[in-house]
Amino acid sequence: MKKIIISISLVIAAMLCSTSCSDYLDIVPEGTPSMDNAFSNRINSFKFLHTCYSYLPSWDQGGSIGFLAGDEHWLMPKGTGFIDQRISLNAWEIGRGEQNNNDPYQNFWDGGNGGTNLWVAIRDCNIFLENINKPLDLQNYERTRWIAEVKFLKAYYHYYLFMLYGPIPIMDTNIAVDASQDEVRRYREPVDDVVAYISNLLDEAYKDLPSKITDPGQEMGRITQPIAKAVKAQLLLLAASPLFNGNSDYINVKDNQGRHLFPTQVDNSKWKLAADAALEAINCAKENGHEKLYTFSLPINSISAATRKLLDIGEAVTEKWNEEIIWGSTRNVNGLQTVAMAKHTKGSHYNARSVLGPTLSVAEAFYSSNGVPISEDNSDFWTANYPNRYEITTIPDEGNNKYYLQIGEQTAYLHLNREPRFYASLSFDRGTWYGDGYTNDEPANLAFYHFRAKEVSGRQTSEDHSYTGYLNKKVCSYKTGLTKDGFSPYRYSFPIIRLADLYLMYAEALNESQESPTQDVYDYVDLVRERAGLKGVKESWSKYSKSPDKPNTKNGMREIIRMERLNELACEGKRFWDLRRWKKELPREVKGWHIQGETAQEFYRVTTIYLRSKYSYKDYLWPLKLETILKDPNLVQNPGW
Repeated sequence: MKKIIISISLVIAAMLCSTSCSDYLDIVPEGTPSMDNAFSNRINSFKFLHTCYSYLPSWDQGGSIGFLAGDEHWLMPKGTGFIDQRISLNAWEIGRGEQNNNDPYQNFWDGGNGGTNLWVAIRDCNIFLENINKPLDLQNYERTRWIAEVKFLKAYYHYYLFMLYGPIPIMDTNIAVDASQDEVRRYREPVDDVVAYISNLLDEAYKDLPSKITDPGQEMGRITQPIAKAVKAQLLLLAASPLFNGNSDYINVKDNQGRHLFPTQVDNSKWKLAADAALEAINCAKENGHEKLYTFSLPINSISAATRKLLDIGEAVTEKWNEEIIWGSTRNVNGLQTVAMAKHTKGSHYNARSVLGPTLSVAEAFYSSNGVPISEDNSDFWTANYPNRYEITTIPDEGNNKYYLQIGEQTAYLHLNREPRFYASLSFDRGTWYGDGYTNDEPANLAFYHFRAKEVSGRQTSEDHSYTGYLNKKVCSYKTGLTKDGFSPYRYSFPIIRLADLYLMYAEALNESQESPTQDVYDYVDLVRERAGLKGVKESWSKYSKSPDKPNTKNGMREIIRMERLNELACEGKRFWDLRRWKKELPREVKGWHIQGETAQEFYRVTTIYLRSKYSYKDYLWPLKLETILKDPNLVQNPGW
C-alpha cells in the first residue's frame, strides 16, 4: 500500500511508531485481506459499508448511557445476585458519580469500559470515501447512495463525540503514517466550528440519500433523508441549549493557541436555526411515510378504550417499524426486555431478570389524569392527597382503575388518578399487565404486579429484582410472552428518533426563539398530548392547574415543554440527554420504595437507595483520558477534570 491510514486515537496519542498495517487490517471486513481486496468488487465494498455502520452506538440496550448514566433507572447494588451478568454496568458507574479521568467509563475517544473508539469509525468512513471509486461492478446510482450513507455516518460519529466531549478535532480526512509531529498532534475545534462542520456534512449526505426504504426486507435500518434531517435538528437543538450556548462555566476554556473552545455569549439566533431545522425534519418525515403519531389499530374489539390508549403509547415504541419511527435500531432488543420485564401473577418466570428500575423521580414526574403536574392539580383528589401521596389507600372500583390497578388492593395515592403514560410506562405494585396472548382486558385476563418482598414481582432472594419498586414497562411489548412455561420476546425496532420527539423539539426551539409562545408551539405539544389521552395545554392549565396562566409565557411554556418531553419519552433513555443539555443537576438522592417491606405499610416508605456525590459542572461533559492529554499538549482537558 502506498498510504497507510492510522486511527485517530493513535494519532492523538502520538503513537505512530506502534501502528502498522496489521493494526488497520484488524478492522477490515472478514475475507478482505488487503486494501485493494476490500474495494475490489461490489460485494467486498458492501461489507466495508457495513463495517462503517457497525460502530453506531447502542441506544437500545439496558446498559446504555441513556438508560443508566443519569437518574432515570437504578439497579441492584453491585455484587448482589447476578446483576453484573444481566446488564453492562459501565454507564451506571457514571450515574453513580464514579466517572474519572484515569480510565473513563463509556470511553468513546480511546475505546474501553463500554465505549467504542469512534475515531476508528471515522477513519473507516474516510477510507471508504477515498476508495469507493475503485469497484468497477458497482452501479453509479448505488455508489452515490453508499457515499451519502457514509457521509452521514461520519457526521453522526462526530456528533456523538460532540455530545459527550463538546469541542473535538474535526477529522475530514485521514492522516498518513509519514505525517510530521505537528500534523499528528490535533487540536480540539471550537463548538461553533464543530457544529457547522457536522451540519454541512449532513446536508451533503441528505442530497443523495433515498427518501424512504423501498425494500424493507433487506434495507430497514439504513439511512434515509428523514433520518439525516432529524439528526441535524438534534444537533442544532443541542447547540442552542444552555450546555453549549454561552455556558458561563466554560467561557474561560482556551487551547494553547488562545482560542475560546466554547461560545462566550448566549446567541438566541441558534434557537431559530434549531426551530427551522426541526420543522424541515418534520415536513421531510411527513412527505416520506411518517405522516402522524402511531395509534394502535389492530382489530381487537374486546379491549377497552383505556387499554387501547395504553397500547397507543407503548406500541409507539414496541411495534416494529411503525410509521412514527423515523430511525429505528436493527439490534436485538430481547436483552432489554429481559431486564425490564416484571414477573407477574400469571406464574413463575425465571427468564424475567427484572432489574431495570425507574426511580421515584420518574414516577412523580408524570402528570395527573387531568394532564398537569400532580403538585399543581387543583382537583379535590390532588389538593387533598398530594401532601400525603406516599401514604396507602385501597384501590376503588371507579373510572378506568380496573384496567390500571388491582381493585380492592392497597397502593400509594401516588399511583391513582395519573395520566395514561404513567400506566403505559411503569410496572408497579398492584398495577396491571395486558398481554401474554390474552385478547380481553377484563380483570380475570389481566396479570398483576405484586412488588412487595417475597411476592412474585418483588424481592424474593438477593437475585433479579427491582431496587426502586418500579420496572420499565414501556420497552416491553405486549406481544412478548412471559408465562410459567418460558419467555418469548417479540423483536421490535427500538426507536432512536420518533416523530413525537421531533414535534417536541420543534415546540421547544420555537418557544425559545420568540418573546412569547405562538399557536404553533401549543399545536405541536397538543398533538403529543392528544395521543396520550390528554386535553390541550391551555385548556388543561386553565381548568385544572393552580397556575392557570403558566402556558401564556415563554418561561411557563419552557417548563411545560420540558415536562412533556420527560413524560412522553420517559423510560426510552432520553431523559439523561435532555437534563444534561438543559444544564439541570441530577439529584444527589436516588429514591424508591422500601423493597424489603412485606406489607403495604412497610413497602410504601420512601427510601434513599443511593447518595451520589454532588453533581457539578464537570459532570456535564466526559473527561479525556489523562494519558491521552499527557501525550498531546495541544489537547485541552474538559473543565473540572
